[in-house]
Amino acid sequence: MRAALSIVIPTLDAEATLPAVLIALMEGVEAGIVRELVVSDGGSSDATQHIAQEVGARLLAGEAGRGGQLRRGVAASSGDWLLVLHADSVPGPGWVEAVERGMARGGPGYFPLRFRARGFGPRLTAAWANLRAKRLGLPFGDQGLLVSRADYDRTGGYPDQPLMEDMALVRALPRAKPLEGWIETGWDRYEGRWIAQGSGNLLRQVRFLAGADPHKLARRYP
Repeated sequence: MRAALSIVIPTLDAEATLPAVLIALMEGVEAGIVRELVVSDGGSSDATQHIAQEVGARLLAGEAGRGGQLRRGVAASSGDWLLVLHADSVPGPGWVEAVERGMARGGPGYFPLRFRARGFGPRLTAAWANLRAKRLGLPFGDQGLLVSRADYDRTGGYPDQPLMEDMALVRALPRAKPLEGWIETGWDRYEGRWIAQGSGNLLRQVRFLAGADPHKLARRYP
């Protein structure tokens, strides 16, 4: 029986962060649960594509835009289950067992979030993300998403849009539940402006839920 899990990662100039994600994923390769790794690149000008090819990933190249990249990446995959990861989000040790239990449980799952930074800002931002995911059922892409192919296909998949593609998908899925363990993502986009970035993200989320056009929201996204 072939391994059930396809891992899909959208990338754009991710040479600085992608290697750490790939190293963490070796745990799944060694355990035999990873069927394939699909890297959906948006036209990187650095070594991202070379890194993906070096580890034997299936590399797709196309127009930049996370929604479209994810849609193409999932379409090119063949596993009965999908684990979608951002190129700077590294699953913690033991993620294989957490994913296996999530697949056995059924239904979508996500990892509790940590940041690769210390201090009040990273702790508060991660706490809000985890609270939003648990209480509102709205995990975001940097928390990873484990979803069955059947559930994904029933929703119509990721919309080809530049922003809020993760929120659009999880709202259409059965309610996602936290997996055991954690995932650690970068703090760069918040560095020195975490209050402005966090409040801006919240405002964009509210506007999207109220029906705002994600293309218009993306124009003001830093």
